[in-house]
Amino acid sequence: MNGPVIHDAHTLPVDDNVNPYAFSVDLDGQWFLQKGKMIAYYGQIDFHGIGHGRLDRLIAHSFHSPLHAADWVVAEGRGKMLLADRSFDVNSFDLEDGNLTVRSGNLLAFQPSLSLKQSIVPGFLTLIGTGKFVAASNGPVVFVEPPIRVDPQALVGWADCPSPCHHYDHQYLTGVLGGVRAFTGIGGTSGEEHQFEFVGAGTVLLQSTEQLMAEIATGGVPQQAGVPSATPPNQPSMPRMPGQLGDLQRRFGL
Repeated sequence: MNGPVIHDAHTLPVDDNVNPYAFSVDLDGQWFLQKGKMIAYYGQIDFHGIGHGRLDRLIAHSFHSPLHAADWVVAEGRGKMLLADRSFDVNSFDLEDGNLTVRSGNLLAFQPSLSLKQSIVPGFLTLIGTGKFVAASNGPVVFVEPPIRVDPQALVGWADCPSPCHHYDHQYLTGVLGGVRAFTGIGGTSGEEHQFEFVGAGTVLLQSTEQLMAEIATGGVPQQAGVPSATPPNQPSMPRMPGQLGDLQRRFGL
């Protein structure tokens, strides 16, 4: 009977997957890293917050998303760094003088040779240039070409093509199911009613499920037994504001 594969600093892959759910970065310099996505590391690696002065030149060149600055750090040093995200599928992708827009919660890390910018589409970030990035998805990624209409919840991102527009299915909206939903409020919006429409050249990235990866607050300590410095369950906390205001509240530490 074969036992588990046991890795050390020398046997971990170089910038490749350890398994479908974990990725090994061979760090020799700097990488941008979303908080909470590093699960372990070998070597001498320091983590610096965005906007704390020491790395201003690097950040000015590679990070242009103030709304997400609180969610990211710079990993600096030499060693092997393991990345993962709640057992979701994790893969690396290479850009060659290109641009790719990806859902912000799916992007785990990227090389500073890439430049990150806020997308005009809320909830997405755009990477421009040449370099490697690591992203997660709920199931394997499917690559498709436009023209195509996709369920917004299945969309991971798109590369080298214009931003999508909204498409609403008129027959669905005016049909029996749409009428029931409009009258009762039951059912919400589905991929059959509303899609993102892509046209032109490029590639669209889809995950293999309609269930989004839930966004989690970064930098917080989970309230779980055995976790040091966890907030006691009975201790009152500031109520979270609804919707996008709640996201702003979290991102700016309110």
